[in-house]
Amino acid sequence: MNTHVRISNTDRKKAGGRTAGAAAAVLTAMCLLPVAGANAGGTITFGDGKSVSLGLGLRSSFTSLEHGAPDGSRSADFNLDSVRLYIGASLNDHIKATFNTERAGDGTINVLDGYAQFEFADAFNIWVGRMLPPSDRANLDGPYYLNTWLYPGVVSQYPAKFAGRDDGATVWGKLFDKKLVYSAGAFEGHNRIAGASNQGDHLLYAGRIAYNFLDAEPDPAYYESSTYYGSVDILTLAFAGQYEEDAVGTKAKRGAYKAWNLDLLFEKKLPLGVVTLEGAYYQYNTGGVADVSPSFGGAGPTSNVGGISQGDGYLAGAAYLIPGQVGWGQFQPFFRYQDYDNDLTKKSSKEYDVGVNYVIDGHNARISLDYSKNDGTGVASFDRFIAGLQLQF
Repeated sequence: MNTHVRISNTDRKKAGGRTAGAAAAVLTAMCLLPVAGANAGGTITFGDGKSVSLGLGLRSSFTSLEHGAPDGSRSADFNLDSVRLYIGASLNDHIKATFNTERAGDGTINVLDGYAQFEFADAFNIWVGRMLPPSDRANLDGPYYLNTWLYPGVVSQYPAKFAGRDDGATVWGKLFDKKLVYSAGAFEGHNRIAGASNQGDHLLYAGRIAYNFLDAEPDPAYYESSTYYGSVDILTLAFAGQYEEDAVGTKAKRGAYKAWNLDLLFEKKLPLGVVTLEGAYYQYNTGGVADVSPSFGGAGPTSNVGGISQGDGYLAGAAYLIPGQVGWGQFQPFFRYQDYDNDLTKKSSKEYDVGVNYVIDGHNARISLDYSKNDGTGVASFDRFIAGLQLQF
């Protein structure tokens, strides 16, 4: 089992004892049953197409943030940013399930993914449960499959219950030698809380279509990455959109939520290294209605309430994988720029990231150094330096 399946993947209620029990059961079975060969993680086969897979992801970092200390000086903090337990199960070739947990930076453990998979053919599949709705490349990457250490949250602002996820159903497929990838679904959506806009329990509808002009992207399902380190040549253009009635504002003053984005990824293996270029445009529309705050009505961090803004954003990024191994891995310098303009507040936010990845084993083992500067109009500016380690098993 390759953890690039994210055991199915990829980011944002409590697993509690059930998580520990599931992990213990799988680990016990691993001691008793033969384990199939794997690049990372492990798969236990029971015969007749039945299997269980187990994997682990971890991200830890040191951050120095301007004005981040309690006294207003520069902070110095070690962080356990993310720990993920990946569990996948297969009843046969067509009926499967995924259960992933996330130990977030604040110490809470949440259900990341939990969905049933009815996978009939490359061209048509149905997932039901908690998962990533169709959206932009960044969200379908998740933090583990980006070029940069930090998630591009300045511009990637699709609403979610947790780590980009929501509860619902998705239909997806791959056509034309897997170069055309589509996904469409319906989800619980935004502002389902007393006093907020969505008193009619309106669903959120989401869709994405991507076409790969060069090689098909090797990711599972409709997931994606922002670099493949030269394993394939990529030129993918994609369009994603979301709509929900009465998704923004209060019960007294509410607006529909309409959002869409275009994103493009180009990656080419050259005689000397691998060049990666990425760009995206975002537009979010609330009909001019200001949304409530994320804590409105006592909403918690997984309530999917508040925080939607009207505006547009841009993202541009580049990376270059330097040829030749140095020690255990290769160096990959990167740069990324984000710009978001809020139509209602007239505030803007710009963020620059520059740094280098030391790539040991693709997305499974990587060290990152990232300097980030955030400023704009009507917002406080700050910078930060991050040294991060990412591992997946």
